[in-house]
Amino acid sequence: MLEPYNLLIVSSLILLISFVFGELSKKTSVPSVLMLIVLGIVMKLGIDYIIVPETPYNFFPYLEILGIVGLIMIVLEAALELELKPEKYIPIAKAFGIAAVGLVLSTWAAATILQQPWAFEMDPTTAWLYATPLSILSSAIIIPSVSGLRPDKKEFHIYESTFSDILGIILFYFLSGKLLAEVDPVHHSGGGALAYAGTIGLTVVISLIASYIIVLIFQNIKSHVKLFLLIAVLLLLYSVGKKMHLSSLIIILVFGLLIANMKLFFSWGPLKKLLKYKEALHIYEGLHVITMETAFVVRTFFFVIFGIIIKLETLASMKVAIVSLGIIASIYLIRFVILRLMIGKDILPQLFVAPRGLITVLLFYAIPEQLVDENFEEGILLFIIIGTSLIMTYAMIKDKKRSGVAVKKAERNMVGSEPWTAPTIVEQEDTHTH
Repeated sequence: MLEPYNLLIVSSLILLISFVFGELSKKTSVPSVLMLIVLGIVMKLGIDYIIVPETPYNFFPYLEILGIVGLIMIVLEAALELELKPEKYIPIAKAFGIAAVGLVLSTWAAATILQQPWAFEMDPTTAWLYATPLSILSSAIIIPSVSGLRPDKKEFHIYESTFSDILGIILFYFLSGKLLAEVDPVHHSGGGALAYAGTIGLTVVISLIASYIIVLIFQNIKSHVKLFLLIAVLLLLYSVGKKMHLSSLIIILVFGLLIANMKLFFSWGPLKKLLKYKEALHIYEGLHVITMETAFVVRTFFFVIFGIIIKLETLASMKVAIVSLGIIASIYLIRFVILRLMIGKDILPQLFVAPRGLITVLLFYAIPEQLVDENFEEGILLFIIIGTSLIMTYAMIKDKKRSGVAVKKAERNMVGSEPWTAPTIVEQEDTHTH
């Protein structure tokens, strides 16, 4: 058993190592997430060696809490980056369309594979439920990894991964609610797509009202601890929303959009007079720093713990390899078609930036006990997360090299130039006769 001081030492070392991984990731384009998972696997070997085998240890409760907080922080961090300006509407709409179509088609393809006799022979609805987490892009991996891309491509990935997260979570909980209603109609009420859309609409309205109230109250608070109070309020709203079966992540998204675009949301009627822009701007700036740092801490411990609890022996299964490779192939085939149709020829490295990560793991472990398929092998999660991350890594390294070659070529073939010198004035002899 770890003593308190030993636990503090280990936690501090993990954070320091994670920072080093982040710096290495910038130089090598290898996602720090992969390094963290490997660190977790190494730590598991150490834990198994140090701790007496008969002593049970369960990290799953910590993983679940970290996953929920991390999800909130990552979506809030992404929402704070979204600027709602007229010139951004088309890129946002395009990213939303690509995320939505990609999610649905990828889920359909993965579900089709999971239903096959050579896979797990799931029934269609259960297959869709299991396929949804495998079809969601990981903003936790993508957003830190695309910082070196061209601004428009970086922006596209931020929008697309954020929308993929939110739409994927909405689809997952819609499917799980529908299945639970079929399995246990007494304790769970189902509902069609229309009823679920109504719930989402209600969530948006509640989110807007709550967000306006939060900004108007917090802009008048003078205490130095108001940012953590604000985080506590958001966590409270998210948790209460989940208890009320609302799409709670929308609350976080709407609040982030509102505070990042205050001039737009407070531009009409009496709201314009109520907003104290300078005070509210301080909240936005502070919140931006807190979400970035909290997301870093949560993401670090989440993936390390995931590495600790994953069962490596499942990777040795031939079925896991075949099913995983089939799903990975479908991901990039569908993505190629969508990007080619909606963006054109310039689809590199976007085509290969499609990693799975935190939300994939979180949603998989959120599948209700009544709906768990005992035949499904967890190794598929690790296989797909590592596979898609390695593919993205290779694409980012190639793109960096291609950009470097282009810069060097431009430097070698610079347009000729000469230093500018002032023209000399030549005095002409006076030829006029007097």
